[in-house]
Amino acid sequence: MIYLLAILLPWLALLLRGRIFQGLLCALLQLTLLGWIPASIWAVLVINNDNAERRHQETLSMLSRR
Repeated sequence: MIYLLAILLPWLALLLRGRIFQGLLCALLQLTLLGWIPASIWAVLVINNDNAERRHQETLSMLSRR
């Protein structure tokens, strides 16, 4: 669901992830029609990176419990 939002409204997806400054920059980039594609790619990459970081932190916390 968040990936669809990142493609349609990339600035909102970044704001929902807590990336306020990046969301504002993305909104400025999205104002131009040509900027929509790079803004969408940027938002998808940020969300993918956040998900990978969360998985990494969960793995580390499980390993530290042992």
